[in-house]
Amino acid sequence: MAYEVTATRKRPQVFEKLVGQEFVASTLEHAIEQKRIAHAYLFSGPRGVGKTTSARLLAKSLNCEHGPTAHPCGECNSCVEITNGNSIDVIEIDGASNTSVNDIRAIKDEVLFPPQCSRYKIYIIDEVHMLSNSAFNALLKTIEEPPEYIIFIFATTELQKVPATIRSRCQQFHFQLINLESIKACLAEAANEMKVEADDDALFWIAKEATGSMRDAYTLFDQVVAFSENHITLEKIKNKLGLVGIENITNIVRLALQNNQAALMEALNDLFAKGTSVEQFIRDYIDFFRTLLLRKEGITAEDILSHRPEQVPTDLVETFSSEQLETVLRSLFNMYRDIRYSINPRFELELFTLRLARLPYLTTGEALVKQLAEMKADILQGKTVIVKEQKILPVQVQTVKKEVVEGTKQEPIKEAIVEKKTISPEEIDNDEQEEHVDDNNVAPVLQPKESVKSNIHDFSKEDFIALKACPNCDINLTLALPYLTSFKFEAEKNSLTLLCENALMLNSLLEKKSDIVKEVNLLCGFTGKLLIERQIAKDTKDDIPRDAQILVNRFSGTFIPPKTNTKKEN
Repeated sequence: MAYEVTATRKRPQVFEKLVGQEFVASTLEHAIEQKRIAHAYLFSGPRGVGKTTSARLLAKSLNCEHGPTAHPCGECNSCVEITNGNSIDVIEIDGASNTSVNDIRAIKDEVLFPPQCSRYKIYIIDEVHMLSNSAFNALLKTIEEPPEYIIFIFATTELQKVPATIRSRCQQFHFQLINLESIKACLAEAANEMKVEADDDALFWIAKEATGSMRDAYTLFDQVVAFSENHITLEKIKNKLGLVGIENITNIVRLALQNNQAALMEALNDLFAKGTSVEQFIRDYIDFFRTLLLRKEGITAEDILSHRPEQVPTDLVETFSSEQLETVLRSLFNMYRDIRYSINPRFELELFTLRLARLPYLTTGEALVKQLAEMKADILQGKTVIVKEQKILPVQVQTVKKEVVEGTKQEPIKEAIVEKKTISPEEIDNDEQEEHVDDNNVAPVLQPKESVKSNIHDFSKEDFIALKACPNCDINLTLALPYLTSFKFEAEKNSLTLLCENALMLNSLLEKKSDIVKEVNLLCGFTGKLLIERQIAKDTKDDIPRDAQILVNRFSGTFIPPKTNTKKEN
C-alpha cells in the first residue's frame, strides 16, 4: 500500500472528528437535520483548520444514499467517491488557477444540467478570493438564484478580498485556529497509531510551531518522525532542525549580563557551527524575550507562552523591566527586517548580542516621565526629603617663605622657596565644622567655624585662585577669579577692593559681585565692604594704558590721548 501522509490519513470523515470547530460542525448538523439547506456557503479562516474538509463533509452528508443526514455512512458509493475525490457530482475547483470570466461562464453552462447519480450537484471553489472582479460579477446571478439541485461552497483564507455582493448571498462560517492542547492530543494519537514513541515536550514544540494549523502540525510531525528513529525527543529536534533552544539563549543572555565577551562569542560560534541560521536565531530570540515579557505580566498559560512556564528563568524575569523587554523586542523585529540588506547578517546578530549587557540600563522616555512624576508626588507629599551631600575637596595651599637680607628692609628678596601642601578632607578636624539645619527640612549645610587663614592680610592672589571652589557653597568663581590682577585691603575703611585689568573683565566681575561677596565671606570671614574696580596700568615710557598699548602693538597703530575739556572764562 502506498504511503499516505498523516494530514491526508487523519482527515476527518464525520463532523464529530472535526477538531476545534465545534460551532461550525454543530450548526451544519442542525441545518441538515432540519432540512434548512442553503444554496451557497462561504467558509473562511486560517490555513489548515478544516475549511475544505468541512466542505467535503457537507457534500457527503447531502449526497449520502441514507440522507441527507448529519451522520453519513461513509460506505455507500456516493460517500466513497467523495472521499476519494472522484465524484462526478461534486466538482472541486481551484480558484487560483481558474480566475477568468470564461471559467465562470463554463460553470454557468454546467449548472443547467442536473446531477447524474446524486441528490445535489455541488461546486467547491477553494481560494475563491483569487477570482477576478469580472468572474465574481459573472457569478452573482448564478449563486443568487441557482437551480434547486445546485449548491456552491466557497473556501478562502482572505475574506476581505471577497466582494460584499458575494458574501451577502452566502451563509458565512468563520473557522478558528486550533488550540495547542487539541493539536498535541491529535499528534499523540497519530504517534500511537504509527507505534512511534514521542516525548511530551517534543509534541508540545511541534504543536506550538504549528501556530493553530492542524495540517502544519501533521506535516512537521511527519518530518520529525523521519529522522527520530521511532523516538521523538526535543533534543533530536534541536540538533536536526538547527534550533537554538531556551537553555542556550538563557546561557547567552547571562554571559552578556556578566560582560564575559570571550565566552559569549564562543557560545555563539558553537551554535552557528551546528547549522543554526541567523533568521532562526532571531526568531528564537523573539520567542524568548516575548516569554519573559509575558511572564513579567503574570501570564502562565501554555497556549500564550512560547515556552513552558517552568522553563522560563525566574531571575531574568526579575532582572528586566517591561519597558526594557519591549525595547529589545522592537530591536529584534527591526533587525529581522533589515538583515536582508545587511552585508553580514551574522555580524549584526553578534553586535546585538554584545549589546545585551546594556539592557538593564535601557529605558524609554515614557518610563522617565513616569518616574519623575512619582518623585514629584512623593516630594510634595513629604514622603521624600532631598538631602544635599556636601563634599570637602582636597585643597592645595601655597605657602611662600621669604628670606630677607639683614640690614635694610627695602632689600630685594634673596631666595623664595614655594612649598605646596595638599590638605585632604580627613586632615580637617571634625570639631571645626558644625551642622546647621533649619525648620523647613532643608538639607544640612556644613560651614567653616574658623577661616583657613585668620587674617585677610595673609591672603595673596594665588590663595584666592587655589580656594576659588568653596566646598561649602554652590558658588564657583572659576570664571571670575582669573580676571583679577590684584586686590587691596584697607583696614581703616574695612574694605576689600578687587582690581581687574580691562573693562570687559570689570563687567564680568560686576555681574558676579553678589556671588563673590558670599565666596569671600566663606573663605576668610570678611564682612566689610567689597569693591570691584578697574586697574589702569600705564606704561612708564609712553604713558599709555596697558590695554591700549596691546591694541597699538597688535594693529601697528598710534595712541592718541583723550582731550581734556577746558572751560574758557569770559
